[in-house]
Amino acid sequence: MNDSAELAREQAAVDSIYQVLDDNRTRYRQQQRAIEAHGATGSPQNRSERDVMSAHLGDQAARLEGVEERLVFGQITPLKGEKLYIGRVGLQDRNHQQVLMDWRAKAATPFYQATARHPLGMASRRHIGLHRRKVISLEDEAFNISHARKEGIELQGEGALLAALQAERSGRMGDIVATIQGEQDRIIRAKTSQILVIQGGPGTGKTAVALHRAAFLLYEQSERLAKSGVLIVGPSPAFLRYIEQVLPALGETGVVSTTISTLLPAVRAQATEHPKIAALKGDLRWVKLIKQAVRSLQRVPDCPQTISVGATKLLLAPQTVREAIKHARLSAKPHNQAREIFVTQVLDALTDQYLDIENRREREQLASAASAAGLEEIETVRDDLSERAFVREEIRANINARRAINLCWMPYSAQNLLRRLYAYPAFLARFAKEFTLAEQEILYRPKTADFTPADVPLLDELAELLGEVPSANSSSSTKAARQVHEKELSRAQAAIEAQGLGDGIVSATMLASRAGESVEQIALSERAYRDRSWTYGHVVVDEAQELSPMDWRCLLRRCPSRSFTVVGDLAQRIWGGKTGWKELLGPAASALEEEAYLTVCYRTPKEIMDLAESVSAAAGRPSPYPVQAVRNDPGCLVTRQVAAIDSPVLENVIKEEIVYLDNQLGKGRGRIALICGKNDFAGLRDICSQLPFRVGIDPISERVCLLDAVTSKGLEFDSVILLEPAHIGKQSVGNLFVAMTRPTRHLVTLHTEPLPAGWN
Repeated sequence: MNDSAELAREQAAVDSIYQVLDDNRTRYRQQQRAIEAHGATGSPQNRSERDVMSAHLGDQAARLEGVEERLVFGQITPLKGEKLYIGRVGLQDRNHQQVLMDWRAKAATPFYQATARHPLGMASRRHIGLHRRKVISLEDEAFNISHARKEGIELQGEGALLAALQAERSGRMGDIVATIQGEQDRIIRAKTSQILVIQGGPGTGKTAVALHRAAFLLYEQSERLAKSGVLIVGPSPAFLRYIEQVLPALGETGVVSTTISTLLPAVRAQATEHPKIAALKGDLRWVKLIKQAVRSLQRVPDCPQTISVGATKLLLAPQTVREAIKHARLSAKPHNQAREIFVTQVLDALTDQYLDIENRREREQLASAASAAGLEEIETVRDDLSERAFVREEIRANINARRAINLCWMPYSAQNLLRRLYAYPAFLARFAKEFTLAEQEILYRPKTADFTPADVPLLDELAELLGEVPSANSSSSTKAARQVHEKELSRAQAAIEAQGLGDGIVSATMLASRAGESVEQIALSERAYRDRSWTYGHVVVDEAQELSPMDWRCLLRRCPSRSFTVVGDLAQRIWGGKTGWKELLGPAASALEEEAYLTVCYRTPKEIMDLAESVSAAAGRPSPYPVQAVRNDPGCLVTRQVAAIDSPVLENVIKEEIVYLDNQLGKGRGRIALICGKNDFAGLRDICSQLPFRVGIDPISERVCLLDAVTSKGLEFDSVILLEPAHIGKQSVGNLFVAMTRPTRHLVTLHTEPLPAGWN
């Protein structure tokens, strides 16, 4: 609907809502400046109360400042009652009247789930299209008019949805908050408390649904998640850049985004390796191997060890070491932290031995002196505690004692121990009894080799058992910092409760991180990213069909509550084999609470989807959950056999696609990807460098880019030029399925070799 009078009425309503937004932003900032103007005076409790209010107001203002674009996108009119506007955030005017309902609120559910068959008490729904702050389109649906879509698919806001789908790709994923469909909304609002799997084929919006679910949980469980945060795990850095604007556009920023390769602080696992080696590293047999390797660092000597401390000879007996090891293990602390208990007990035993020797020597000397003087005995006055402390430190500092103790309980870092396992076959063989000799051999690599993504869960497993390598001042400084933080946390919590802000977006933990000069002032997301042992309130895992069992152990460690949203498509899995999510989740399978299915493909034309599924089926990998595409485009497929894929061929094809997109979307708009097999990438990059226009390798910022099929996972483009599909299919049928389903408009295929079976 584009009736001018109706557009004007809605424009007035939208203007009014934006005015409330501006007023709230201004009021929050003014109140924050007024509070901060008082300065850091008064009692600690007074300062905490000022800090908590300032932080609360600042965060409220920042949240509203991030939701300018498409603030209002819908309206619902109940059969009884007043119409309700739906938007990115909830807004109240100065009189506390609700002028805009947050899309995540329960009252907004009918906007997404009402249909003609099930109107949920609604008379009508309106989609409002905005450009900046101007109303440019209206689309109405009346629920008292019965209608049925072809093939049983009901699309909410069909006009708005198709407009969004037909818009050019920008290089960044946009939110779908204005066009969420009913099946998507039910998954977003699902009440599962543990693992929810979202199975969805290409173009079903599964990634967007997962991100909107994260935003929904941050809204619904704000108090819990404000303290722990949300972790998003994606398949590649390019994918994370692609989705990074979605949650901020929904008013949520307290999220950590990472790949498996960058999950551990200070570890960058960017090297590549053969898929067979990566699969072997993902095997759960590593759990036992790693545990035994760490235990091997705690060893009892075969015979007593002589330690010279000055003129005194001490013996470190095997029994002493055995008892100290047993005592340290009972603490259940990681290896490097339990070592201090071991060292303490060994030092105590050596100190006792030293004092016994010295006391015996002293008694003998005094007896000899008394005999020479004709006395029965000579009395002495001793400070036993002072002497014991002195002797203990002398032994601790003695190089011979340190060497002997280290040989019995060696401190070790996770990285050094894993490098040692790879570089020394005999050392690995001691613990790899469940691995064949051939498996052990392919794990070998020099100690200087870089880590790969498959090493990350092994490093994490080792770090969990080893703990941090102690430094000279780490214990005392950490303890002091913890005491300061706990004090600030207690004070902040009291301030929050005193001002009734417990349900706000500022928590005591957030405030404590800002309070006091001795506490580092960093955001929760940054603190979580730096801390390997941080546990999150919720974890979103995308392209989860590729994770190994060891990957899952690594992720489960970061979310003890098992609150996960797991996203993927079994048809896009690189390797075949396991066919169900229960199998693929490995150690996480016991926490699987619900599997949800997205069945409608919105992005990819039906012709492309049919072709991709035909090729996969012919290769013996039929899609276990085929989807129904809602768009037809008979001209979307172009297939050409060429003598060679060289500069002239690529130049002509790319120019044709640029002209096509310029005509369809406007000059310079739309994005093109050249997708090839991994082994073809280097050669094609050289060819592209000879073209008279730029072909980059960054799929986010370049209008025309070259990338391999694996890197294209999760991304989308207006046009895809698929190069030698047979090469991709030989490496992985799943990768070919991924590459074929990236475009929203055109799939142009160039090949010199025969096309894969099933290509009609």
